[in-house]
Amino acid sequence: MTDWTDPATPRTERARSWFEALRTRICSAFEAIEREAGSDAAFEYTAWDREADGAAVTDGGGGVRAVMKGKVFEKVGVNVSTVGGAFAPEFAGTIHGAAADNPGFTATGISLVAHMANPHVPAVHMNTRFLTTSKAWFGGGGDLNPPIPYTDDTAEFHAAFKGACDAHGADYYDRFKAWADDYFYIPHRKVHRGVGGIFYDHLECADDAGFDANFAFTRDVGEAFLYVYPRLVRRRMGMEFTPEDKLTQLQWRGRYAEFNLVYDRGTLFGLKTGGNIDAILMSLPPEAVWS
Repeated sequence: MTDWTDPATPRTERARSWFEALRTRICSAFEAIEREAGSDAAFEYTAWDREADGAAVTDGGGGVRAVMKGKVFEKVGVNVSTVGGAFAPEFAGTIHGAAADNPGFTATGISLVAHMANPHVPAVHMNTRFLTTSKAWFGGGGDLNPPIPYTDDTAEFHAAFKGACDAHGADYYDRFKAWADDYFYIPHRKVHRGVGGIFYDHLECADDAGFDANFAFTRDVGEAFLYVYPRLVRRRMGMEFTPEDKLTQLQWRGRYAEFNLVYDRGTLFGLKTGGNIDAILMSLPPEAVWS
């Protein structure tokens, strides 16, 4: 019987290969935007190994953290990781298909957060992942986080993800948009983090047909992001902005940081599974204020 929690299995390898290829294409697209703005900024890549109890884990996997700080992208991180091992008993029970007596897991995924220099350019988050425990499933999504929202940007972003969803399930967009609206919410502020997008999880792969279908959808989510977000950046990156606009951005970033540190599942998962701290916290903005 195949052990799907082995990071060397074909399913995990196929997903990992796609996430790494998508990372390369996204980084190239973002660097091209910097060139257009007259900047020579480029991504710096840092490899890391999974740790447990402060030490590297043999065959525990790892990842690569890619970060760029430029003229347009004040701070953008694009991380890919593939890790495996065993959840801590108290954490295992919170993960789909895992338990204290069956804590094995493998996770591979890409995670991206971009914080922009111009407050008219929306910040963005995108993540897709494939996990195995006693079950196997895909999850992910993307959401737009503009300090200064524009209706046409929001509509175009949602349309791109709706197209990806509609190709795979008639109810996908409505379900996953609603899930994003529910998930990307800051209860103590009683506001949403941004203008939404899609969020999905536990698209189970009980057999190869299920894996192929859910993997195809996840790839289309990545393609939708790569198509739409650079368009929005180019549309807004040359706009003039005022000190008041910048203050609005910095205050909004404070709320973004609150969500990621208090409510974000990915942050908790990374911290609980021996992930790289700098990679996990790359989602935090380079500068923020609280009034």
